[in-house]
Amino acid sequence: MSWHVAALNLDNLGDLPKRCRNCVYWELSPQLADQTEGYGTTDLEKEAWLSEVLLEWGSCGRVVYVGGAPAGYVLFAPPASVPRATEMPTGPVSADAVLLTTMQVAPEFAGEGLGRALAQAVVKDLTRRGVKAVEAFGDARPGTESDCVVPADFLRSVGFKTVRPHHRWPRLRMELRSGLEWKSDVEAALEQLFNTVTIPMQTAAPRPTATPARAGSCQLSFVPPAETI
Repeated sequence: MSWHVAALNLDNLGDLPKRCRNCVYWELSPQLADQTEGYGTTDLEKEAWLSEVLLEWGSCGRVVYVGGAPAGYVLFAPPASVPRATEMPTGPVSADAVLLTTMQVAPEFAGEGLGRALAQAVVKDLTRRGVKAVEAFGDARPGTESDCVVPADFLRSVGFKTVRPHHRWPRLRMELRSGLEWKSDVEAALEQLFNTVTIPMQTAAPRPTATPARAGSCQLSFVPPAETI
């Protein structure tokens, strides 16, 4: 299966499923969302919200493509940009966290690990930007599909921990590693790599003459491990 993850922007917003492209559950307060639905302008409001967050904060979503076709997406933003968050019974979101609002994977791609890939893409992006944590409101209803709220069981399966329990809308959190920890991991990987390099022992070189002896060389062969999702 050939797939890749791309940043969400105004150019590929239309790759979201139609019901999600026109959904403003998180992007507007409940009152404004109802009014917008009545006017039939939810798509315009969604585009305006995305444009504003991109300009003021930066990347706030990812889309995963399989064979060039959109197969799922995830949205995340600062809590101040998510009016619905103030209405949730387990709020508010912690001041040091970014809120993961929603994630969807097309039914035909369920079980392929794409949800986990999207979660990893969010973690990687936010960690590089120095964010300390990511939080999410989960849907605790067992065996149901949530259109706008990520199932709590899925969030726990990718590393989130419950910080405020609730029978329906628990708030979950994932601590993100600091940049120094990322640097430490990279240095450790490089040290391990170089420690595996074997430089062949060379015979003693003849005494220098008018023509210098040719220096020996060593070759490094590295085969990256297969990616797991």
